[in-house]
Amino acid sequence: MAEFCKIFNERTEPIYERDTPLSVTLHAKSDRSFDFDVKNPPTSYLIRQAVGLEKGATLPSPSTVHGYIAPEAIYEIAKIRQTDDLMWHLPLESIARSVIGTAKSMGIQVREVPEEKEKEKEEDESSDSEK
Repeated sequence: MAEFCKIFNERTEPIYERDTPLSVTLHAKSDRSFDFDVKNPPTSYLIRQAVGLEKGATLPSPSTVHGYIAPEAIYEIAKIRQTDDLMWHLPLESIARSVIGTAKSMGIQVREVPEEKEKEKEEDESSDSEK
């Protein structure tokens, strides 16, 4: 177990930040050796990182928006997801639609961030830095 942790940390440290959730498939062999495959973070995690939310909506509804994500961010997330072993054969557009569906289920709308929200965000950041 300690050997796995050491090798896992060595392999993932240059690619991912600490505390990033990753899926791992471990292949244990009868001679006590092992191989493992590291997959990309879940789509919901990538969306939350892009939007800047800590948690998605518990009860999403079309009338309540918890955040906005730009189409460019959807495209980037779809490119990351396409590198997974099970999605290499899917068109990027299909993967992007899947990412959009995940975002909607989290209460996040896909569109450009409204200017008022952008201004509020900048004002909040400037007031936080003054404190």
